[in-house]
Amino acid sequence: MSFLQSIQTQQAKSCAEVQAKLKKLKQKTPKNLDAEVHRLHDLYFEKIDCLACANCCKTLSPGVKDVDIARLAKHLKTRPAQLVEQYFELDADGDYVFRKSPCPFLLPGNYCTVYEARPKACREYPHTDRRRQEQLLDLSAKNCKTCPVVFGIFSDLKTMSFS
Repeated sequence: MSFLQSIQTQQAKSCAEVQAKLKKLKQKTPKNLDAEVHRLHDLYFEKIDCLACANCCKTLSPGVKDVDIARLAKHLKTRPAQLVEQYFELDADGDYVFRKSPCPFLLPGNYCTVYEARPKACREYPHTDRRRQEQLLDLSAKNCKTCPVVFGIFSDLKTMSFS
């Protein structure tokens, strides 16, 4: 069993425990939360290749802003309105999201046809290298179901003591 498969097996069994830990972290955020999350982010991304998983691309639809639409349209040499009509719909928050999953730009082998022009939400996913992790704990709780890296990071944090 590969490291990725091992994490995914654990993820299926104990994501709820990790989510409960995230709720506790939100109530009392350790001072060194960012440093620990960033350290584990680097560790897990050394071990897990996103191309081996791509669960985010297969199951999530990121919020896509007008600037992302413009960048994608330029990359695909099409008009933004045509791109929106073909691939997107508005969600309850007023963001564009893909009409269906998986992402229409995901190729076999989990490669992205628009990688250089992908939306900001895709570029930043899973958000574990960002500052102020305490502000992202609700998002991380959701992402722990989708991303084995997020699950691994916060699973490790649940057994750590903080200074």
